[in-house]
Amino acid sequence: MSRSAGLRFRATPAHHWVRWIVLTVCALVVIVVVFGAVQLAGGTPKPKLSGALPASLTKVPEPPGGALPWPTTGEAGMEIPGVVTFPPVGPTSPVPIASITKLMTTLVLLKDHPLQPGQQGPTITVTAPVMTEYAADLANHDSLIPLTLGEQLTEYQAIEAMLVPSADDVAQLVAQWDAGSEAAFIAKMNAQAKSWGMSGTTFAGVSGVATGSVSTVPDLLELGQKAMANPIIRSVVALPSVTLPGSPKPYPTYNFALDEDGIVGIKTGSDAAAGGCFLFAANVKVAGSYKLVYGVVLGQQSRTSTLDKALSVATNLIVALRRVLGGITLLHTGQHVGELRPAWTSPVPLETTGGVTVIAAPGTRVKTSLHVVKLPSGVIPTGFAVGQLVIHAGLQTARVDVVTTRSLSPPSLTWRLLHG
Repeated sequence: MSRSAGLRFRATPAHHWVRWIVLTVCALVVIVVVFGAVQLAGGTPKPKLSGALPASLTKVPEPPGGALPWPTTGEAGMEIPGVVTFPPVGPTSPVPIASITKLMTTLVLLKDHPLQPGQQGPTITVTAPVMTEYAADLANHDSLIPLTLGEQLTEYQAIEAMLVPSADDVAQLVAQWDAGSEAAFIAKMNAQAKSWGMSGTTFAGVSGVATGSVSTVPDLLELGQKAMANPIIRSVVALPSVTLPGSPKPYPTYNFALDEDGIVGIKTGSDAAAGGCFLFAANVKVAGSYKLVYGVVLGQQSRTSTLDKALSVATNLIVALRRVLGGITLLHTGQHVGELRPAWTSPVPLETTGGVTVIAAPGTRVKTSLHVVKLPSGVIPTGFAVGQLVIHAGLQTARVDVVTTRSLSPPSLTWRLLHG
């Protein structure tokens, strides 16, 4: 064997460096590939949603034209059942209600002796005890119609007398006829009020003369609805006058605002303790159809006529109510309500596709929530509905889509590799 055939390769220091460099480069490539794969596998980060709701969405603002003309003294309130309820204005403690009391007297009478439209009902005869009270009431200048011993009224005529000329003596007559005594009838009135949840109401008499007959705005709004649900009462309180036995001419109603501004009832009352009072109902137009608005004004004072003052306050409120019923705008079409905030580019403004108008009492708290859809992983186009804004204001609920005002592209490959 030759000597040269036994020679072996010996690595020099330079060879070691080359190997190390190659291995290092390979390792780095593997690391970069793995890192990139991990970064890309993480998917596109979701943009965050931030709100920029206007201040008008915290509470319902005043209607165009300013605040409603609530009285500065006494108490008041209005309600359209199922549409809008206004918080009571003024003190909330029970106050005298004068002849509004006769509404409950009539409701209890009709509960015990129901009538159908067109019926006159049983005959009620004026007795000696009633005449004794009549003489005392006459001396006190109470609201009366002339009664004579043995005179007869039908139940329907008695209701007319109580609700139109507001006859105190007839209220006493029906109480004694129905229950045997006024005390027994008053107990029925209070029991009925309790059953209807009228916790702030107490009746101390059947006519309203007793100052202990007191109530609150919410209770009287409930009483008004109960009264107008009865067809007999509803028809009688709409009468401008009634003709009763023993009278040569009709008795006019004390509701001098009847037929003005849609007013169709219900009952007035006034005396020194109660001031001017008016529990009213009026037809108002809501979204193309007519509904009854119920309202009450209590404790009105005036140098001339407290009753006239109460009637004036009520009619002014009804007129102004139409501004609320026309709708109060909370949002306009195209109004900025938030942003999509992607980490890889500038924010994308969001706006509404329509306006939001509600029928609600000014000052009502507004609650909002955004129901967000699942955003696409690709390009989000201009006008894409990212969700629906749901707005609750009192009894009203409105919904409006929220859309992007420009497109949003996914992050670049470089950005994802660096930030994913």
